[in-house]
Amino acid sequence: MSRALVTRAPTRLDFGGGWTDVPPYTDEEGGVVCNIAITRYATATAAVDGHAAVQHGAVTAADGALVRAALRRSALVGAEAAVTSDFPIGAGLGGSSAAGVALAGALAMLAGEVVEPGMLAERSRETEVRELGIAGGFQDHYAAAYGGALLLTFEGCVGVEQLALTPEFCEALTRRGVLVYTGESRISGSTIDAVLNAYRAREERVCAALARMKALARQMAATVRDGDLTALGALVHEHWSAQRALHPSITTPRIDAIMDAASRHGGIGGKALGASGGGCVLVIAEDGREDELAGALSPYGERLDYGVDELGFQVVASLDGALDT
Repeated sequence: MSRALVTRAPTRLDFGGGWTDVPPYTDEEGGVVCNIAITRYATATAAVDGHAAVQHGAVTAADGALVRAALRRSALVGAEAAVTSDFPIGAGLGGSSAAGVALAGALAMLAGEVVEPGMLAERSRETEVRELGIAGGFQDHYAAAYGGALLLTFEGCVGVEQLALTPEFCEALTRRGVLVYTGESRISGSTIDAVLNAYRAREERVCAALARMKALARQMAATVRDGDLTALGALVHEHWSAQRALHPSITTPRIDAIMDAASRHGGIGGKALGASGGGCVLVIAEDGREDELAGALSPYGERLDYGVDELGFQVVASLDGALDT
């Protein structure tokens, strides 16, 4: 058994339903999410017994807390680990969950455990919730563990449908899906708390928005199965209207400016990703107008290139440095 591993897990674009995967909504109403994993990764390095040095680069306080929490929950004695990422912190791409999945997988494999995507997703989420007290949902962990496009349902247990992807759809999404990082940090925890408190109080505006977002997520999955990016973009546009109704901090002046520019330069539909309040915005362009759209959005933030990741959690290298295929 190798005593050192390098693993990685992808981040995701959440097309729709992302707020309905958070308890207690999942327990009381049942949630639905449609998302897709992308080639922006969290990479974990883990080692035991001094067989390999773990390189610790510059990390955020959150990264350090997550590593310590994962090590506490691991069955390994004397292990060390580190995580790095190739995406901006606070981008709304599910990066902390990707790091959690990469860490969980590396430590489990070093301990000789059988690694299965659902187990990795649940272990990663348990680490965040139980060890770190982070309020949040399920979808990010499952996207990181499984990869590809998913329809996730939350009705007593987590249902995972891996949506078939054609090369044509993946090419169209990465070409026409303009991903912009606003440079603003998200306020994920406080925003989630505010939305959940409104749901618990059964505020009509919030309950109606969540129900609509859940229905749109199912429709989005159908457009992915059909390979119809234009139809998906129209649903993303409608979803943003419902998403904004959840709380005033969902949007920002910069995000509003992005959406306004997109509407005038070929954008079919767009939404802020994750809990919003900043982070990344995805806008799907009309076919052939993606360059016009990207140019119009360039004053508002950095465009992030990406591809579709269909593999999910992967082992990148083992102790001897041989790359796994």
